Amino acid sequence: MSWPQPPISANWPRSSSGAGEPPVSALGSAPVITGMAVLNPLADSVPGFAAALRSGRSAITTTPENRDGREHVAVGAWLDDFTVTGWALRHLAEDPDAGQRLRTATARCALPAQTAACVAVAAVRAAGLGAADADRAALIVAGNNLALDYYTRTTDADRLPPSHVLTHADVDVIGVVSEATGVRGEGWTVGGATASGTLAAIQGARLVRSGLVDGCLVVAPLADLSRLEFRAYRSSGVLACPEPDDPPPRACRPFDRSRLGFVYGQGAAAIVVESAERAAQRGATLLATIAGTGQRLDGRRGVEPTRDGLADAMRAALAESEVDVADVDYVNAHAAGTVAGDSVEVAALDVVFGERGRPLVNSTKPLTGHAMTAAGLQEIVASVVQMREGFCHPNPQLRDPLPTACRYAAPEAQATRIDVALTNSFAFSGINTSLVLTTRS
Repeated sequence: MSWPQPPISANWPRSSSGAGEPPVSALGSAPVITGMAVLNPLADSVPGFAAALRSGRSAITTTPENRDGREHVAVGAWLDDFTVTGWALRHLAEDPDAGQRLRTATARCALPAQTAACVAVAAVRAAGLGAADADRAALIVAGNNLALDYYTRTTDADRLPPSHVLTHADVDVIGVVSEATGVRGEGWTVGGATASGTLAAIQGARLVRSGLVDGCLVVAPLADLSRLEFRAYRSSGVLACPEPDDPPPRACRPFDRSRLGFVYGQGAAAIVVESAERAAQRGATLLATIAGTGQRLDGRRGVEPTRDGLADAMRAALAESEVDVADVDYVNAHAAGTVAGDSVEVAALDVVFGERGRPLVNSTKPLTGHAMTAAGLQEIVASVVQMREGFCHPNPQLRDPLPTACRYAAPEAQATRIDVALTNSFAFSGINTSLVLTTRS
C-alpha cells in the first residue's frame, strides 16, 4: 500500500508545506507531535533510526567481559561510544553556541542527564521551536532512579565529589535539559518504572489538551543500571541468559514460545508535543496526533502483570481517541520477551481486539533491547517513523509464535500503510499504559 507522506530524510522538514501533510489547523486542540529525537546503539538521529528499523538490524551484542558491573549480563545493547562532545560535533557543528551550551550544561552530570540533554536539544531543533516557544514550554522527564550505576560507583569510591548532591538525583536531568534547551515552563519527573516513557508522553499530551500549556518537551533519559539491578534481574529469572552458541540477537525473542527473558538496552528519546493550534500558527510539521491515552493499575503489588489491567488501559486509550478496534493498523507491544509478560499481553490483545480487529503486532525490543524507563518513548518514536514511512519493521527472532487472533510482524520489513497505531508499556507494581497515535485529521 502506497504512503502519501514524504519519507524521513537527513533534512527532515520543519514546515507543513510539503505535499501530503495533513492540515494541522483542522485538528482542533488535539495534542500533536512536532519534533522527535532518539539516541541508542542503532542510531543517534531519527533518519538513522528509521533506516536501522527498516533493515531489521539488532544492536544486541555480547557484553564486554572487561566492563565493571556487567558480570551478570551476557548480552545487551550498549551505548559504549557515546560522548556529549562527539554528539555535538555531529549534530551541532553549524551552531557552535548551542554545542557549547550543551557541553557546559552536561559537564558534571551522570550519563542519564547527558543523553537526555542531547535528545532534548535535537527534538527542540527538529520541531523548530524558537526561543520564545521554548521559554514557555513545559518539561517532563520520564523515569525514576535513573543514575543507579553512577550512584553505586560513587558509594564505593573513597571520595565523594561535592557535585554528588545534584548528580545522584533524578531532578538533575530537569536542570540540565532546561539549561541546554531554554525550556523554562513548569517541569517535573514522572516515574513509572518501565512504563515511564509512555506515561510521560501521556502526561505531556494531557497538559497540552487541557490548555495549561501550548507545548511540552517530553524526555526519556538512558536508564543506567548498576551491578545490583543486573544481579537481581538475573536471579529473579526475568533477564535473558542465552546459550553460549546462540548469536546475541537471538536472546531477545518476544512472543516466541522459547523466549528467555528481556535483554537490557541503553537508549534515550524525546518528543515535542504541542497543541494543534499552536503548531499551525508556527507552520510546524505534524508528525502524528496523540489521539487517546489510557492508564490502569492492577491493584496489587508484584512483578506479574494481569490481562485485565493491560486490556483496560488499551480500551481507555481507544475510547478517548474514538477509534474502533477494527481501525487499528499496528500495535507496538511492550513485549520484552519475558515468560509471563508476553503471554499476558497476547491474552490482553485478544480480549481487546477479539474477532473484529486484526492489527499487525510487533515489538521493537529485539532490535534495541529493553531501554527500561526510556523504552516507551523510544517505541513511540519508532511507531511514528513507521507511520510516516509506510512500513512495519521486522521481528526477526520470532520462529515459534504464541497463538493469537492478531497478526505478528514478519521476519523482514513489509510495506504497509499505518494510519492508526497503538503502543503499550507496562511495569512492575501493576502499572499499565497505552497510547493511540494517528495521522488522520
